[in-house]
Amino acid sequence: MATSKEYLQYIVDQLGGMDEISHRAMMGEYVIYNKGKVIGGIYDNRFLVKPTKSAKELLPDAPYEEPYPGAKEMLLITDPEDSELMEKLLNAVADELPAPKKRKK
Repeated sequence: MATSKEYLQYIVDQLGGMDEISHRAMMGEYVIYNKGKVIGGIYDNRFLVKPTKSAKELLPDAPYEEPYPGAKEMLLITDPEDSELMEKLLNAVADELPAPKKRKK
């Protein structure tokens, strides 16, 4: 089941106050970027983030779910409407991840 455009818009609206958030469609789902880094995605109408140390500390009770069969588990965001927590979480995850590798031309 692919993510609906309505659910994508709902998440985008919740993150509207964050300047460096972007998304890209990928095979019916959406990859979410913050500060140019992949921090998670929207899969089957579920908002998932990478389970970095800070994410696990900020969301200690968040369930782990696979975005798709065979993928590494990620943390399920159960309350995307908490804008203060979302900003803190997504910035912490982005700050913890390494810079993207440069592509060879």
